[in-house]
Amino acid sequence: MARGGGVEMADNYDVAIVGGGMVGAMLGCALGDSPWRVVVLEGRDPQPFEPAQPCDLRVSALSRASQQMLDAVGAWQRLVAMRVAPYRRMLVWDGEAGGETLFDSAEIAEPTLGHIAENRLIQLALRERLLEFDNIDYRCPARCASLRVGADVVHLGLDDGAELTAKLVVGADGAGSRVRELSGIGHSERRYDHDAMVATVRTELPQQDITWQRFVPSGPQALLPLPGHCASLVWYHRADQIERLLALDEDAFLAEFEARFPERLGALCGLIGRGSFPLIRRHAERYVQPRVALVGDAAHTIHPLAGQGVNLGLLDAAVLAEILLTADRRRFDPGQLRGLRRYERWRRGHNHATQSAMDLFYHLFSPQPPPLRVMRSVALNIANRSTLIRHFCMRYAMGAAGDLPELARGRLPRAM
Repeated sequence: MARGGGVEMADNYDVAIVGGGMVGAMLGCALGDSPWRVVVLEGRDPQPFEPAQPCDLRVSALSRASQQMLDAVGAWQRLVAMRVAPYRRMLVWDGEAGGETLFDSAEIAEPTLGHIAENRLIQLALRERLLEFDNIDYRCPARCASLRVGADVVHLGLDDGAELTAKLVVGADGAGSRVRELSGIGHSERRYDHDAMVATVRTELPQQDITWQRFVPSGPQALLPLPGHCASLVWYHRADQIERLLALDEDAFLAEFEARFPERLGALCGLIGRGSFPLIRRHAERYVQPRVALVGDAAHTIHPLAGQGVNLGLLDAAVLAEILLTADRRRFDPGQLRGLRRYERWRRGHNHATQSAMDLFYHLFSPQPPPLRVMRSVALNIANRSTLIRHFCMRYAMGAAGDLPELARGRLPRAM
């Protein structure tokens, strides 16, 4: 059954978005109240929010640009009404040689560097907004089972036997994208030496306004603030060591962290949840082909070291929406390659550069000979003393640098 802000539509659309997660729902909301007829297909609704629920394991560091996008489409205050944790400072230090850099948003006259939010709640806030638009159908549960590209439309077959057509199909269905597979778009893939372990913990200290990240020979470690007396711990380590940590009982697990994290982070008072996932870099060979486009993890995945994955995906959605919204609908076919290539040119180079920068950072802070460790520590201390370097890094991390779409500036593109 199709659900949306208005009546149920016929099964013929201008745009079909496969995947109603954070990125797909953002694209749908950006196209809300536009002349385009849109359907969003999602396999499973997120669990509803209850204030007493413990924080989820999967969280994202939303940049200021992502916050402005959420605000522009009418989802930010919905997210805030649930829960988010703002952070104003970020401390990065070398656990071997001792160099460190502190980033503070006050230096650039910004209230925050970003917010830590649970992925599920971001999706919920966007989904709530999505259901209010008359030009959008939201179908759940609905999964793409087949895809056939014709001259003028794409024929989509769903797993429940239903069929629909769209002039443009957007794959926003994650790293294992079915749309990418069915479209025959290849991708490169490389697994990192480390896996990531995440844990949600109760903390002695209340919510802080700072994120902590340090680099040690076993891999980066981070502590991210969550609302209340909670925090998200992230530890990148070899797969066998991650398995060992996951097998520990709660007391031993917390003791392992406390033995390795600085005392200034405060004591850990309890374990709420923990899990792990492999780290894999992927990049689609192309983002577009006639009547098909990829956004978010369907197009690229990145090392989560600096928390840029979801921000890159939301920027993909913002750019594609801008191209669709600023076109003259009377003469523009959303599935034609000419417009889609503009999206690919705008986003692919930036995403690749960010992937490469994260890889460089990852390798730079991997175990190195003593002379390189000293140089690394000196570089962090130089950055700490250089206003120019700190300000550049902060503005980049906030998403305030580069060729930004209108949505990332907090403005909805003008529909024609």
